Amino acid sequence: MLKARWGANRNFVPVPADASQLVAVRPPDFGAQLPHSLKATWIGHASFVVEAPAPRGGGGGAGATRGVRLLLDPVWSRAVGPYGQFGPVRFVGLPCAVEDVGEVDAVLVSHDHYDHLDAQTLRRVRERGGGRVRFLVALGVKQTLVGLGVGIRAEEVVELDWWGGVRVEVEGVGGVEVVCTPAQHGSGRTPWGFFGTLWCSWVIQEVLSGGAASVSEEDGAEKQRIGKKLYFTGDTGYCCVHSDAELSSAHSPVPPCPAFAEIGQLYGPFDLALLPIGCYLPRTFMSSQHSSPDDSISIHKDVRSEKSIGMHYGTFRGNLSAHHEPVTEPPVRWRKACEEAGLEWGAEIGLCDIGETVAV
Repeated sequence: MLKARWGANRNFVPVPADASQLVAVRPPDFGAQLPHSLKATWIGHASFVVEAPAPRGGGGGAGATRGVRLLLDPVWSRAVGPYGQFGPVRFVGLPCAVEDVGEVDAVLVSHDHYDHLDAQTLRRVRERGGGRVRFLVALGVKQTLVGLGVGIRAEEVVELDWWGGVRVEVEGVGGVEVVCTPAQHGSGRTPWGFFGTLWCSWVIQEVLSGGAASVSEEDGAEKQRIGKKLYFTGDTGYCCVHSDAELSSAHSPVPPCPAFAEIGQLYGPFDLALLPIGCYLPRTFMSSQHSSPDDSISIHKDVRSEKSIGMHYGTFRGNLSAHHEPVTEPPVRWRKACEEAGLEWGAEIGLCDIGETVAV
């Protein structure tokens, strides 16, 4: 790590002063004119507002004007670190305040790193939603959430192991099934807490049938009719390479992580996937933790996504990647990897502005 931080191979490029070279930021409309679509609005980095399609008719929620609304890894703070004051600082603006988002039904957190689990944001969500909002996390993270001192109570948190699922139903709105799925990453908010809690990705499936208003763990009951499906990686690597020049898993000394193909077999195809494309350099240090754009093209194929949007770039600058990866590089490499794979840019693989809503 010291060699990666201070070695001769560093390629530090300052964040461009010209905002036109950065990711554009727009005020969100959250796809209000598309109530029956599955929608994901990018807040920056790995933060999204996801809304399931509003039910069209039949079952619970028929005639609703919105679908179940989820926050994924929500971070509205200026800095991602202890007390929201330390750590990497946001170098582009926020598209809106968290209070501008409509009524939130559940929050999904992929792991406990500061750039994915932000105490100040969760405080604001909890204060606004009261005890109605449910927080879905992987094993061990419930204790972290309750211990933040932001008002979240243990009974408001649903903790899951990999392959565990819950059904989130909202009276008068409808329901979604959420499954905690594997990722290749890590965890820890302190040097002595590394790998002490589980990390995950998330599968979100629209439920077409009705049901009671609750969040209940899967119990093997009759399989529900499933509509639109979204896959969110959170933070993940895909392979492990031994050279900074190796941007894909083609020359990895070991096979890539098999979990994504398994997710695709069990839950794919997905209508939409949200995949990481930034903070992947230097590869010798980062490949096991952070996917390159080329890696995420492989994940796109493994999970059988029909459309994948790049994320986890263009917002915060990682401490180590800052010395190797220009902030303008990930989207360029993402498009190049798309074209090299023979995929259609804008249809199968794409990007969006911060504040933009992708609807499928």
